[in-house]
Amino acid sequence: MKITIYCIGKLKESYWLDAEKEYAKRLKAYVDLEIVEMPDLPTPANASEAEEEEIRQKECGRVLNKLKPSDYLIALDLGKKEYDSPSFASLLEKDLERGGASLSFVIGGSLGLSKEIKMRANESVSFSPMTFPHQLARIMLLEQLYRSFRILRHEPYHK
Repeated sequence: MKITIYCIGKLKESYWLDAEKEYAKRLKAYVDLEIVEMPDLPTPANASEAEEEEIRQKECGRVLNKLKPSDYLIALDLGKKEYDSPSFASLLEKDLERGGASLSFVIGGSLGLSKEIKMRANESVSFSPMTFPHQLARIMLLEQLYRSFRILRHEPYHK
């Protein structure tokens, strides 16, 4: 089973890189994990909504170009359905059954996701009504994936 996480924006700080490395190592026991980083584009000061949408389209267009029509895609999107950890584990299990041997996630950059990728997504998930930096969202996703596999295999993990 394979999970691909498409990320707009790179991890630069060592603490984010260390956290990503740790969760990727933990997830190896459960899944073939691929993290695909795409650079985020600079946003001019006082950019209009149209300019911001154009940037989102360019950033997310890179992700759309990498997806196959058969890829099952889950978007991390503010304001969408929220799950507790057991429910997220159940969602993951159902989506892996629906998506076959692979599942993809997309995390937008600082401006979020384009309308096109939101429409392409098979599902959308929100971690909270609060806004988080994309770097933290990536680590939260990795942690929740790890927690989900532990839950699905009835393995202990602190609550």
